[in-house]
Amino acid sequence: MLFFMLDSSGVLSIILRVLLVIGMYQVLKKIGERKWWALVPGIRDYMLGRGADRRAEGIMYMVMEIIQLVVRILMSALKLDDIEVTDDNAMFILIFLGAIALASIGSLVYTIRIFSGLCERFGVSKKRCIWMILLIGRAMPLLIWGFGKKYVAKPKEEEADAKEGAAVSGIKVKAEEEGLSINIEERTASDLFKKKVLLRDIHLNIRPGHMVLLLGGSGAGKTTFVNAVNGYEKAKADIVLNGTSIYDDYDQMKFRIGFVPQMDLMRGTDTVLATVMDAAKLRLPSGLSSAERKERAEEALRFFGLEPVKDRLCDKLSGGQRKRLSICMEYISNPDLFILDEPDSGLDGVMARELMEGLRHIADQGKIVIVITHSPDRVIDLFDDVIVLAKDSGMTGRLTYFGPVGEAKKFFDRENMEQIVLRINRKEEGGEGMADAYIEKYAEVCHG
Repeated sequence: MLFFMLDSSGVLSIILRVLLVIGMYQVLKKIGERKWWALVPGIRDYMLGRGADRRAEGIMYMVMEIIQLVVRILMSALKLDDIEVTDDNAMFILIFLGAIALASIGSLVYTIRIFSGLCERFGVSKKRCIWMILLIGRAMPLLIWGFGKKYVAKPKEEEADAKEGAAVSGIKVKAEEEGLSINIEERTASDLFKKKVLLRDIHLNIRPGHMVLLLGGSGAGKTTFVNAVNGYEKAKADIVLNGTSIYDDYDQMKFRIGFVPQMDLMRGTDTVLATVMDAAKLRLPSGLSSAERKERAEEALRFFGLEPVKDRLCDKLSGGQRKRLSICMEYISNPDLFILDEPDSGLDGVMARELMEGLRHIADQGKIVIVITHSPDRVIDLFDDVIVLAKDSGMTGRLTYFGPVGEAKKFFDRENMEQIVLRINRKEEGGEGMADAYIEKYAEVCHG
């Protein structure tokens, strides 16, 4: 830092910047981050912060760098360096200079915090490192740690706990002409330049007319799974419904899938009939006449027992009626696949039972119904199959079982669904931590 102040525009400054990049490259390599980010100002500091277990500080340092860059560009564009300071413009110039000064101070503070984390990883004195940064900048400690053979980075806390997870099964189901075929290789998300695997290795076939329970503890990937299946958040996968790829023909297939989220999507000031008519306009072919759409809407209302309240405002409906109306809005297009996220949430046992019996009736018409519920045992007799998801030791959502409900109890050696969840939940979540064992056991069963 001192040398930068002495000769910020000279050869020494250029040399120190080159040395900084070289040192950053070597340190990023040692701490397991992508070393080529050393060439990109701002991002390289975030990567360094993440590798130092100081991710938040890395983000803030990057923000400070961006602020300084933007202010300097504006000052250059406005040619403030050449403007004579007067009473009229003094405050304006002071604001720009103050912004740079505050960002510079912030950068220094976050630099010290990031390097404190690096000191912990390399097992060196924090005090000596901080004085080195203040006197000669960041390049020297990075070069020493990067090229010094005795400096070996300790695993980060998250790396120390991380494991590879259960082995990939190698299973892939054949797409059937009827039913739902799911082959999810993986579903990933980006976490600021780092890929995170949310789901992996999920393969199953669901037959028409089956009502399926989607079971798993919190964070097991249930919502991610249904979003991948219905095409809302595509995965690296092949999802085939009745012989047609959902991903390849999404514009057509989205009308053959009914998805009912946990929160209803209706206007409280509309009537029940108007709500279903609006859904009909969105989901039915545009060539239908208004009379045909109304006929179809009233048919759906009768099916769900909502005809007596069709002129009532949605705000005046009971909890059970609102849930049935949410399903009715999706049923209007007569989809082949229904997916429902906690449709019985907030309902008492009697109302939940009545709702699930309605879903059973839909499945009995040859539809596939997939349901997430946190109270599965009170209605388990209505389901044909169960999909059980769990986080493996690598914190990735995996398939631990798919098949008949009765066989699931035998497979996990448990009497009910809640006990199955406890069996596979992680120990820190109050479970038995058996997910990896059952993932591999299920793969062995599938391989025969």
